[in-house]
Amino acid sequence: MMTSVSTNKPERIRTWLPALLSLLFGGALLGLSTNLAKVASEARLPPLAILFWSIVGAALILLALAAQRRKLPPVNARTLEYYCVSALVGVAGPNLIFFSAVPHVGAGFVALIITLPPLLTYVGALALKLEVFKAIRATGVAAALAGAGVLASEKLASPDADVFWTLLALVGPVLLAIGNLYRTLRWPQGVSGDALAPGMLVAAAMMLLCAGFLPGFSLAIPMEQGLSFVLIAIQSAVFAGMFLLLFLLQKTGGPVLLSLLGSVGALVGVPVAIFLQGEAPPGGLLFGAVLIAAGVILLTLGNNQRVNPSPYHHERKAG
Repeated sequence: MMTSVSTNKPERIRTWLPALLSLLFGGALLGLSTNLAKVASEARLPPLAILFWSIVGAALILLALAAQRRKLPPVNARTLEYYCVSALVGVAGPNLIFFSAVPHVGAGFVALIITLPPLLTYVGALALKLEVFKAIRATGVAAALAGAGVLASEKLASPDADVFWTLLALVGPVLLAIGNLYRTLRWPQGVSGDALAPGMLVAAAMMLLCAGFLPGFSLAIPMEQGLSFVLIAIQSAVFAGMFLLLFLLQKTGGPVLLSLLGSVGALVGVPVAIFLQGEAPPGGLLFGAVLIAAGVILLTLGNNQRVNPSPYHHERKAG
């Protein structure tokens, strides 16, 4: 029995260590990305412009890495569907919402609501029978949603509240949760994450390019400001690392663990927004953050194996 335990322990470490490191570093990059959006808005760089050019830069970085590893994104009907849907609900849609909302609601508020995808993902995983119901995890969902409600109600009750942008910002986590579930359910068999990530970013860049032709949107970069190009370069590197780690975490940890990226991002993003960018703490920060943290902890403590692993896991076990 002791031999079995000692044999299984290194195996568990090898299984969870990559997922844990991906979660920590990916979440830190997410928190940094939110604050870079605030810096870009202060530099008068349009939200769509910083997002589009940064996604283009990240796609080029990941394509270069994929070419070096001879793992270029495959192009067929199955993968094209995966790239497009993943790009819409996991990259272009939520990030355009967040980048546009930051000047109106603050980087701190956006960083906090990005903690919601674990809870929404868990609810979706239950509905799709990817998870088995556990009371402790359900309690966590209720606690964190209550925390989000506190933050949203405080934000809406403030005298200078921007109701439209506050409510629109809350749509972003819903899209991210849908993306988490979709990427797990529809992962193309036999394709690695470092091949899928650049394909998704290329599709996202094309969607954002089309958005640039809509009224009220602009892809133009202020040429007189060197800071704009520095910000785009930094954001490109941040996105490249973040989305590469996202796919690694999706592969090793599943959709619910993946969605904890936002919680780690908040640990980085909120303090940076308050102490380095001089933002006022969001109303109800302490109470709301405690509820969200308690919810995430309960969700993690009640972690269980998924009933139906992703197609990728089926293919990996078969191999």
